[in-house]
Amino acid sequence: MSANATEYLQAAKDLREGIDRDWRMLIGGELTGSLSGERAAVFDPATGEQVTTIPRGDEADANRAIDAALAAFPAWAARAITDRAAHLHRLADAIEEAGEELAWIDTIDNGSPIAVMRGDYRIAVEHLRYFAGLALQLRGESIPVDQRDAVDFSVRAPFGVVGRIVPFNHPFMFAASRIAAPLLAGNTVVLKPAEATSLSALRLGEIAAGIFPPGVLNIVSGPGRTVGDTIVRHPEVRRLAFTGSGEVGRSIQAQAASASVKVVTLELGGKNPMIVFPDADFEEAIQGAIRGMNFAWQGQSCGSTSRLYVHRSIYRQFVEELGRRLDLMGMGDPLDEKTEVGPVVSRAQYEKVTSYFHSGIDDGLELIAGGLPDPAQPGNFIRPTLFAAENEQSRLFSEEIFGPVLVATCFDDYDEIIARANALPLGLTASVWTKDLATALKASRDIETGYVWVNWSSSHIPGASFGGVKDSGIGREEGLGELESFTQSKNIYIRF
Repeated sequence: MSANATEYLQAAKDLREGIDRDWRMLIGGELTGSLSGERAAVFDPATGEQVTTIPRGDEADANRAIDAALAAFPAWAARAITDRAAHLHRLADAIEEAGEELAWIDTIDNGSPIAVMRGDYRIAVEHLRYFAGLALQLRGESIPVDQRDAVDFSVRAPFGVVGRIVPFNHPFMFAASRIAAPLLAGNTVVLKPAEATSLSALRLGEIAAGIFPPGVLNIVSGPGRTVGDTIVRHPEVRRLAFTGSGEVGRSIQAQAASASVKVVTLELGGKNPMIVFPDADFEEAIQGAIRGMNFAWQGQSCGSTSRLYVHRSIYRQFVEELGRRLDLMGMGDPLDEKTEVGPVVSRAQYEKVTSYFHSGIDDGLELIAGGLPDPAQPGNFIRPTLFAAENEQSRLFSEEIFGPVLVATCFDDYDEIIARANALPLGLTASVWTKDLATALKASRDIETGYVWVNWSSSHIPGASFGGVKDSGIGREEGLGELESFTQSKNIYIRF
């Protein structure tokens, strides 16, 4: 073993051991445990071993975080927006400095390979700086009036306290990037990370404690049914944003409406189609199918193109070559720089994904690639898997698996495939592969979805709004519209 490899393995060992420390939440500018003193165990998905514990917050902790955010709001909203932008820049600088540590923390907590997690903290930095740069774009408008001695104009005002609930698949990226817009707009934030992956959000709290005034940003770890529900139902939290499953999103809508009038945006699940027309660049489409499934983070992405439709004339050749490529992907320790696919995030997620694998077998789908590892192997590993079928009768074609399982089938003509692509009550992303511009534009219009790639997949374009239609959510993120969504328009009429 080379000296560099030895040093790397020692660093990985040291970091795993260094994870076991006194993790605390950020509430009112203080790093604190839960009022109950309860803590929750954290497990490494690659080994199944407990690595540390974190505060198990509850209703009381969520309420004191909301109280702190309410108290901090007037002074934060009164600051110049350029000053709030400067705080985001300082946070971005601090994250960049701690980036390698944050990537390793996420890898141990989430299971995605270290190279992927490095990309996540960099995306978070880009988002913070992007929104800070939009500060002077947050504008109202001037409305013409008939009277010469009067003016009418609008301004954008913050809501107050914003509740942000983020998922487990990109723990730090979502925690850091999704606070940018509400904070810049003048709101204070109560952030709840996913119960399964809270470590990097708690580390974010440690970093942010020295940058933001007390109470401007609060981070509370704990179960969704206590911390999350308290945030959702609190009458003073008028603005909520959630990323996660459709089931939980619908529950949040119902709970929020029962408490008070709130603005809720939801970025939910998808069962997203990738359509390969016969004139597509074969090699590029193969790579697009792999990239689009996000196997690098074990298929755990709501935007994954997990329904693959290939024209019958190239279908067999396509799925066989795709299966061959998937079987070559390197699965292993996510802290190993060479690993391409790590474990899924938790044992519960492993059981969910493997249940779909067994359904595919029971439904008679053809297993082209992948499959389950030796059950004696430690960790939550599932190989990148490809099933194929001539019809879509299996639930693998209609339900979001949120794991490394791709299903493929064939089609014959344009109208047929558009109808099949739109058949589900979901519409987050879609990917279309063709060299014909007319087909590309027509399909882009006809597919019911919020985000379309043509001859590409997976990547988010900086500044382009992202979000779904139908049951895949409401609202848009990652662009100017996200920033504006954390404000309320106030009209002002002045008669001299």
